[in-house]
Amino acid sequence: MREDTKRKRGVLDEPLIFERGSTGRVGYSLPEDDIPARDLERDLPGELRRETLAEFPEVSEGEVLRHFTRLSQWNFSAATTLYPLGSCTMKYNPVINEVVARLPGFAQLHPLMPDEYTQGALTLLADLERCLAEISGMDAISLQPAAGAQGELTGMKLIRAHHQAQGHPRKKVLIPGSAHGTNPASAALCGYAVVEVPTSPAGMLEAATVAKHVDADVAALMVTNPNTLGLFEREITQITEVLHTHGALVYMDGANLNALMGVAKPGHMGADVIQFNLHKTFSTPHGGGGPGAGPVGVKKILEPYLPIPRLVRAAEQYAWSDAFPHSIGRVRSFYGNFGILVRAYAYILALGSDGLTHATRMAVLNANYLRKRLEQTYHLAHDEPCMHECVFSDRSFTQAGVKTLDIAKRLLDYGFYAPTIYFPLVVSGALMIEPTETESKETMDEFADALLTIAKEIEDTPSALKDAPLTTPVSRLDETRAARHPVLRWRKPSA
Repeated sequence: MREDTKRKRGVLDEPLIFERGSTGRVGYSLPEDDIPARDLERDLPGELRRETLAEFPEVSEGEVLRHFTRLSQWNFSAATTLYPLGSCTMKYNPVINEVVARLPGFAQLHPLMPDEYTQGALTLLADLERCLAEISGMDAISLQPAAGAQGELTGMKLIRAHHQAQGHPRKKVLIPGSAHGTNPASAALCGYAVVEVPTSPAGMLEAATVAKHVDADVAALMVTNPNTLGLFEREITQITEVLHTHGALVYMDGANLNALMGVAKPGHMGADVIQFNLHKTFSTPHGGGGPGAGPVGVKKILEPYLPIPRLVRAAEQYAWSDAFPHSIGRVRSFYGNFGILVRAYAYILALGSDGLTHATRMAVLNANYLRKRLEQTYHLAHDEPCMHECVFSDRSFTQAGVKTLDIAKRLLDYGFYAPTIYFPLVVSGALMIEPTETESKETMDEFADALLTIAKEIEDTPSALKDAPLTTPVSRLDETRAARHPVLRWRKPSA
């Protein structure tokens, strides 16, 4: 670990944008308009109009550019450092994806254009559906859901529609204790009672345990494979057989598909429906509230219920069709976030089948490399080979009074964003690391060295970590106070 990583980085301070500029300053220069004045009262009622700007900043273009450029220099991102969020798969977004998504025929395409003028875009969507079906082992795909959580909800709505068509919608959904938090939420939104299924001491589901919870009122099991501990569910085919024997279905959360693509297919494991997190597995932008994409893949038993409109091939061209009477209807306006779908398609084509397989193997290799480098110093939640992510805990440092949060904050001083912390909830003080396939051995070693150095600091002066981070523009905040008394509005300083 280089010594200069411990020193304060050369980042310029930056005030609030409201503190810049002056009255009347603008960031644009436009010619005098020749549009006749209109009666504002007719177009916009007075109660909806502001008499004055509500203290908006009045700044020049240069000030705006500098302000946001400087703020960007404060950030950690996949473009600046290893971003090892476990469960979230924060992989690098290739530049070629952005180039393709910005092609005028894609970027400037209006969603209301007639089908005959959009055949290139529709062909891309149809090809992406085929690619995702092949990768997952499913029979049909809908690209419509706008995010992973919405894809998850869509999948559960499909399961409910199927059971309703059988005359018995059923009442319960089984969910492992280590599941993603959105799993029980999606089940509850579809009107199901959630039944937690305990995992084994090894952190996995066992078919015998699942069988004890299955009855005629169980609609489905929601399971993630690899699970949230980064472990492959060894009894997954036996588990899906148990559900199918009782007429229940299996929803497989596709959040961890980055450990399977090109190697194993959820459809072959017995999954009836799966959602794809394109921002995770297929390298599209992640975070900031979107845009996202959460396509769903289904077996034939659920295909009649897929959202409409659906893409069909007719008269030698593609077209949208609503002619699916059993559909659950729309889950989103138009047909998903098209630009994100383009990026995922570019990634799949760039890698090809062999490349996707290699990416999966490298993701698994990188996670296990970090696991081996750190396992003698950091406590492993489960001491066995992992898939794409490994889970440690703060158990080795609790006697020194150091917690996971302290380690995460100190990592910022070494130039690395922290891994996911305190999740999964079944691991006390969890430190969940997912390096993805895109990181080099040199970067992995730098990250491991930083964690090992922090462990040595804990041994020597554990109290020092309570003040970390020391080199960032903003030091450690009182997070409890910030959560309970957030400042959501800027107040102009008094004169």
